[in-house]
Amino acid sequence: MDGYVEADEVGPLTEELMNSLVELLVDVPVVNFTYALHLEALNTLLVLLSIQMFQPQSASKFITYKYIMEGRCSIHACLLVKALLRNYTAQQKCPPELYKHTSDANSMVASVAASLWSVMTLGMANKTEKTEAEYHETLLANQSLLFLLVLSNHCTTEFSLNNPYREALCSFTNSQDQSTPSPTQVAATFKFDFTDLYNSLSSSLRDDQATLLLYLLIHQNASMKAFILSRTNIDQLVMPILKILYHAQDRNSHHIYMALIILLVLSEDEVFNKAVHEIILRDIPWFKDRHLTEISLGGLLIVVVIRTIQYNLTRMRDKYLHTNCLAALANMSAQFTDLHPYVSQRLINLFALLGKKHNKVIDMIRDAALEDNEEQGKDSDVESEPDHMQDLAVLEEVIRMVLEIVNSCLTNNIHHNPNLVYTLLYQKDIFTQFRTHPTFQDLIQNLDTVLCYYSTKLEQHGSNMSPKEVLEVIIESSKTFRRDRLKKFPDLKFKYVEEDSPEEFFIPYIWSLVYHSSNMYFNAARIVLFSLSSS
Repeated sequence: MDGYVEADEVGPLTEELMNSLVELLVDVPVVNFTYALHLEALNTLLVLLSIQMFQPQSASKFITYKYIMEGRCSIHACLLVKALLRNYTAQQKCPPELYKHTSDANSMVASVAASLWSVMTLGMANKTEKTEAEYHETLLANQSLLFLLVLSNHCTTEFSLNNPYREALCSFTNSQDQSTPSPTQVAATFKFDFTDLYNSLSSSLRDDQATLLLYLLIHQNASMKAFILSRTNIDQLVMPILKILYHAQDRNSHHIYMALIILLVLSEDEVFNKAVHEIILRDIPWFKDRHLTEISLGGLLIVVVIRTIQYNLTRMRDKYLHTNCLAALANMSAQFTDLHPYVSQRLINLFALLGKKHNKVIDMIRDAALEDNEEQGKDSDVESEPDHMQDLAVLEEVIRMVLEIVNSCLTNNIHHNPNLVYTLLYQKDIFTQFRTHPTFQDLIQNLDTVLCYYSTKLEQHGSNMSPKEVLEVIIESSKTFRRDRLKKFPDLKFKYVEEDSPEEFFIPYIWSLVYHSSNMYFNAARIVLFSLSSS
């Protein structure tokens, strides 16, 4: 019948549409008058795949995912990933003619583009509260990045569907690399300019999407990870990550996790750990805790991560988060070099804070035990009481890791950290309560060896010494300190391992990003994939 489509024709027509949109993204260059067309193609594909938000099944069960992963669309996988990366890297601003109505009657293209723009933004382009600056957002880069994340994170753990987009993202190589691959190397899916991508990531690493792309690249693409670790301007990438963590109170927990995991992966490399202490920063406008005129990138990294641990301990109380923080610091600890006085203070102050919390939890346990004795024979709601013993176990694990970090620094690099030794001497009393504690005794013995040695040297110079003179004695005494006097512990090496079912975390996360930042409307009442209660 005219105008009626048979049921078995719906599938092929959908695949035809999706393939045509993919070919448009791959073959049509992005210029001013095609910008809106590319946006519309990306939005349509995102809508077709957004069924995942409204149905609880695995993506492999949906026909649209079968078409995109294994149908005709998949033939263009490498070129599509390359095109999406190119759109993201270009960070092209939205052309003014897409939102400014033209008075030129002959400007048919601008009129059509304006109409498309109005449809795409559901008429929001005509709202007076929108400023011109807001229209210059890099919308195409944002939409391309969201679509790339959707493509590369579905159908990754099942055998029923293959994901050629993830394979392409994980294996593309540097177009500027002139070396000839060995015959045993797998042929690259495509080549891309790593420098351009690195610069774009560095300049736009402020939102979840960009952070997530960086995570995928350093975790899955060995070539890109090696390129990043080889940068002499690694501060260009690390500083935005530290800024994300510094403003943790304004970020969602997923974003904080991804930033920390990136630091953890970077800290697995000893060259990185050394390099960050060689880069000196002289102006950090977003760091408001204290005016720092000169500090190493490594020192700032330590301070920001410690700050994140303290924020977590006082507010979020998330064991997974502070474990990642401490693992990154532990990986770096053997290469801590010339720590700034402020960094040394923050590190030892963290231990002091933990010591106070330890005393507080011990007191709570004692009080609870007394109350239990008094309540014997009476009904008591035991389950409603906080689990202080569990809190104590977590706290002691954190305290031990902090001690291991300090010990690792002293064992490997005491000669190059006089400020840390100075701070330890100044606050030596905070270790007293842990000297006989079986969990910490072995590590405290090393600290006592250090404290005893330097205290003896200082006593030889009298008691009326200025801070500058004390530091000079420490520096001079370090030359004759024998590190073999310290008990050697195993090197601290932590490696990030992705969860067994990463899709359970990444798929809801990515679709929540699409919902909140794609500039498209989705029916919130019907979303089942993630909760909107916190939005």
